[in-house]
Amino acid sequence: MAVIATLAQKIQDSFVKQSMMATMGAELTEITEGSVTIRAPVLPSCQQQHGYGHAALTFGLGDSAAGYSALSIMPKEAEVLTSEMKIHLLAPAQGDMLEAVGKVIKPGRRLVIVQAEVFAIMGANRTQIALMTGTMVPILPK
Repeated sequence: MAVIATLAQKIQDSFVKQSMMATMGAELTEITEGSVTIRAPVLPSCQQQHGYGHAALTFGLGDSAAGYSALSIMPKEAEVLTSEMKIHLLAPAQGDMLEAVGKVIKPGRRLVIVQAEVFAIMGANRTQIALMTGTMVPILPK
C-alpha cells in the first residue's frame, strides 16, 4: 500500500506542475493502480463557438488521465510521454463538468497501451463524449 501512496503523491506533484491543467481548472479526483480520473469545469474560456466544451479540453483531460494511469504502474523513478493518441468524439461536450477516466489496457517495458473515456456531466446526467486510445512511452533514468 505504501508503494501506491508514494506513486499517488508523485502523480499529484506532477499534476500541479501542469499549467495547462490549472488553466482548465482541472483536478485529480481518483488515483488507483492503472487508473486515474481527472475532472474540469467547462469554463467560458474553454468553450467552442456553440457553447460546448472545446475538443481541446476533451483531448487534454483524456491525454493527461491516460498518461497518469500509465505512470501509476511504473517504477517510482520513471516518467512518461505520449507517443500517439487517437480520439473519437462521440457527442458534444455539453455539460457543466467533464470527467476523464484513464486506464492502462496493456502495460509494457517500452510501450504502455492506454485508454481514456471522457464524460460530460450536467446535473445527474453523465454522457460519454469521447473515447481515446493511445501509446505511452516510459522514460527511465539512464
